[in-house]
Amino acid sequence: MPLYPNALTLIRKNLEAIQRGERVPMVAIGTLTMNQLEAINAHRLPHNPNLQPVIDEVVFIGKHTYNSRILGDGYTVDDVVEQIGFAMDASAVFDGGLPMQTIKNPRGRADRYGNTSIRDTAVFECTARRPNPELYSVIPKGDRIKPRMHKGPSL
Repeated sequence: MPLYPNALTLIRKNLEAIQRGERVPMVAIGTLTMNQLEAINAHRLPHNPNLQPVIDEVVFIGKHTYNSRILGDGYTVDDVVEQIGFAMDASAVFDGGLPMQTIKNPRGRADRYGNTSIRDTAVFECTARRPNPELYSVIPKGDRIKPRMHKGPSL
């Protein structure tokens, strides 16, 4: 399984700490499968042969995810933790992208807002924390019904 057993707890702690305005540590949350890792490296390297390959261990901070999904889209911490759990599933497949790299869960899931075929996509930044890919964001593709927008403090 790509996520470590304590990963969802670590992700939640970081997102909740960001919500309180605290600085958070970078945490290791899991690994990419061999197929995911090989696909990401095979896609990145031809575009810039000077890049070093990334390794399989994924790290997470959460600031961008918090700002875009919680503040920007109105999702809750619970929603985002669920999105990450699905996006980082072993069944997720490489979905391309430059300069970021993405994997998408091909299985649709239902959410509590009435969406029934969301395919969560994990977005990785692969240079700032090298050799580790950083889970930079998650995108719930297919979420046509959005949570109620709320105005929270901007960070």
